[in-house]
Amino acid sequence: MDGLVMAGQLILGLSILVSLHEFGHYITAKWFKMRVDKFYLFFDFLFPVPTVLNFALFKKKIGDTEYGLGWFPLGGYVSIAGMIDETQDASKLSAIPEPWEFRGKPAWQRLIVMLGGIIVNVILGVAIYFGINYKTGNNYIAKDELNKNGIYAGSLAQEVGFKTGDKVLKVNGKDFKEYSEIGGAILDDDVSYTVERAGKTIEVVIPSDFLNKLSDQKDQFIQPLYPFKIAQVTEPKKPSLLSKLFGKSVPEDLPAYKVGLKAGDKIVSMNGHPVFFYQLLKDSLTKYAGKNVAFGIERQGKVDTINMTVTKEGKLGFAAERIIKFSHEDYTIGQAFVMGATDAFDVVVKNVKGFKKIFAGDVRADKALSGPFEIAEMYGAHWDWLNFWTLTGLLSMALAFMNLLPIPALDGGHALFLLYEIITGRPPSEKVLERAQQVGTVILLALMVFVLGNGAFKAFFK
Repeated sequence: MDGLVMAGQLILGLSILVSLHEFGHYITAKWFKMRVDKFYLFFDFLFPVPTVLNFALFKKKIGDTEYGLGWFPLGGYVSIAGMIDETQDASKLSAIPEPWEFRGKPAWQRLIVMLGGIIVNVILGVAIYFGINYKTGNNYIAKDELNKNGIYAGSLAQEVGFKTGDKVLKVNGKDFKEYSEIGGAILDDDVSYTVERAGKTIEVVIPSDFLNKLSDQKDQFIQPLYPFKIAQVTEPKKPSLLSKLFGKSVPEDLPAYKVGLKAGDKIVSMNGHPVFFYQLLKDSLTKYAGKNVAFGIERQGKVDTINMTVTKEGKLGFAAERIIKFSHEDYTIGQAFVMGATDAFDVVVKNVKGFKKIFAGDVRADKALSGPFEIAEMYGAHWDWLNFWTLTGLLSMALAFMNLLPIPALDGGHALFLLYEIITGRPPSEKVLERAQQVGTVILLALMVFVLGNGAFKAFFK
């Protein structure tokens, strides 16, 4: 069921993005009175070969345009008469451009049509982030709150020089307002943090290949140290029908459920040693895996000692509620729009920084590029509309950025040839455009195979 929820969110999110992207091409083509032959969500052929397995799950012709739902669930397309793209080649075009064809229009109009999808994705991204900012405002952990207890340094953070309890004073030599700015700086060049440790100021410098290691680490690299209480106890799983039929064993009840812990309880000690922070409890549980431990449990102001045997995985079986103060700022409509635009274009800035690090050799492509498996995991196993729209807004801006890249099969590649035509006053030949389209399609196909294969490997073998 969890997989279905993740897949459902991924399909809905991508369907919204692709439909509106193609609508951008469609509406600008219609605006300039170009004939649009097809408007499809998903491909009605085996991408990238337009002549193989041609059929649609649904189609209806209205006027000159056939609207449909393809069978190949990867993207979608608009087929504009007289345009060389993934749906047609130069051999299908007549020698003399018709007035309603893409190639029969001025270069500046064709440039707007090619950028129409990117423009709509940017508008969508800004609109989503505007809505989120206006609805939720800004909820954040302030610098003072972060440094009240100091940070928790994971194993990778410790490797580069952090220690649990450090107080972060500056990021790249500058003061900061909120905790999220610490992680946001990782993509910068020459990243460094100024920290206070035992009354001394220390500089922690991040190595250039750090992102490769960070992508392999599931836990956050730096977290606020936070006190906690039990939010929910994991209840035993009921045996499924299949497990009953095949006599499979049912997982044992977890320790917290066995001893009757409840939401609101606090774990205050382990074998007589005080427990203040959740992350340090997790580290201790790992060390005591499989062993019987005396826990001090506080309930309604009274502390009792309860013995529990930690599982072999180092767990007790509960979800924690962080006891940490979040700061909040409400935004006016104007402020929400400015912050929405800032957040949206920050996605583009981070994409540019990410590609720069890939080309510089600081980050491996298989570590940096995410495919559908990873994106589905980001949407999550539970339907959370705030998370759904936040991620969809991010993907909308990422899609706009990717389509702007000067690869022939992408909108940016078409736009590059149109800019050449506007500057020189003459278009490239149709054969050049066709060959460029073929080369670009091969590049995209290779990238798609790499991303899908890499994502599948991560999902099934790691």
